[in-house]
Amino acid sequence: MNTEYSQKIKYLEKYVIEQKAKKEQLLELRKATRLGLRELKVKRKQLEQAQVIIQLVAKKTQEQIQVHISDIVTLAMSIFQDPYDVKVEFVERRGKTELDICFARDGKEIDPLSASGGGVVDVAAFALQVASWCIQAKKSRNVLILDEPLKWLKGDELPQKGAEMIKEISKRIGLQIIMVSHSPELIDSADRVFEVKKKKGVSHVLQVT
Repeated sequence: MNTEYSQKIKYLEKYVIEQKAKKEQLLELRKATRLGLRELKVKRKQLEQAQVIIQLVAKKTQEQIQVHISDIVTLAMSIFQDPYDVKVEFVERRGKTELDICFARDGKEIDPLSASGGGVVDVAAFALQVASWCIQAKKSRNVLILDEPLKWLKGDELPQKGAEMIKEISKRIGLQIIMVSHSPELIDSADRVFEVKKKKGVSHVLQVT
């Protein structure tokens, strides 16, 4: 009986020691978990603060971009006697930021492609191409190549005003514009003109002025 009793005592002592060790491990784990939670709370707060800053910077950047685009488009559209107002707005769709552009007149929004003339769309498209180049984070060389940029701009004075507008924007932002055009007004306003004709499927430069 004494031997059996001694064995039970040893077993209980061993069990108690094991349970104490597990308790210590659990206490250490709880301590580490609480510390981890505190760190996560601090990081979450920092991330929330960073998110607020990023949102403010993004909003400010978007506002600056909107103003920049609007300035260039407004300058381009000023060639018309009664120009449309061009509205530029950043919107969130499908988790992404997109840029909406529309024309407006007398407080009413107008679809540029279906409710305005081709010349108006040509001028706005040219201005937006220039604005897009200006706001690039990593700009290409100061050269914009265009194909018949104002081909639908018609009227007694508009083609000439369009040519002057392109030249003014080019000088203002230091952007060289190379274009293909049949418009006499655009050709006359160019700094250099290359006359090209196609013979038997091959283009030849006939004259440089």
